[in-house]
Amino acid sequence: MDNLQSKSNLPTLKIGEVEIFWLDGGRIRLDGGPMFGPVPKILWSKKVEVGEDNCIAIDNSAMLLITPSAKIIIDSGIGNKMTAKQQEHFHVQRPWRIPENLSRLGLSTDDIDLVIPTHADFDHAGGLTRHNHAGKPVPTFAQARHIFQKKEWLVVKNPDRRSASSYWPENFAGLDEGRNLKIIDGDFQITPEVKIFLTGGHTIGHQGLEINSKGESAAHLGDLLPSKNHLHPLWVIAYDDYPMEVIAVKERLLPVYARKQSWLLFYHDTEICAGKAQLQENKNDITLGSTISKSEY
Repeated sequence: MDNLQSKSNLPTLKIGEVEIFWLDGGRIRLDGGPMFGPVPKILWSKKVEVGEDNCIAIDNSAMLLITPSAKIIIDSGIGNKMTAKQQEHFHVQRPWRIPENLSRLGLSTDDIDLVIPTHADFDHAGGLTRHNHAGKPVPTFAQARHIFQKKEWLVVKNPDRRSASSYWPENFAGLDEGRNLKIIDGDFQITPEVKIFLTGGHTIGHQGLEINSKGESAAHLGDLLPSKNHLHPLWVIAYDDYPMEVIAVKERLLPVYARKQSWLLFYHDTEICAGKAQLQENKNDITLGSTISKSEY
């Protein structure tokens, strides 16, 4: 890993035999209010830099997991298919550069074995496909098997009015069940070290994952825990379809991870990639001990 890291200069963390690299899935700016839901601005604005337009920076940091048996992509960034209008609307600050990041590790998109989107929103699933030379969307990770929860894929294929604004059909072009798409229903062990589990909450089929290897552990809760600023169970985002489920999952799992001193992995945080969970002294609040700072991609 040290050799790969020195060559790539990408943020990295090792959990036992699993190497994690954070990739640049693009940076956008969104209204800060929805990113903190019911939390008053007087509180959340102390934690993030907010512009005059009320927008805050949002990173979309996909993860590459290198296990002894597979190379796995977790989420995929915004992709390269946004129209000029979409780029303006979402204030794209930095483009999607996952293929370039993989190249710095001596890999290509064809080297990826598995792709695990936490859910189907455009900022997580936009990089599942990319424009080819003819301008048509094709799977980015052409040799990989993509794993979705059954509940999530049903919405992808039949989006309601709310989901349709973020579940863009072009992001799933060329994904076919039985060929490069696997539909699961609940927990699924994908390698001896990596397990997927259904969380719900943010979307009906939102999934998280846990990594356990050589006595070390990490967890990724996707948009249930988009940044270090969302550790408090009640700090949820307005985009959650089922916020009470989000609160319940955080209240149940975060203390478990803290007692295990698991690393928590972040997708949207602009400052850190991960932090080691710990229980605040004399309280049940979760804080972070050691952290992995985000370097420039």
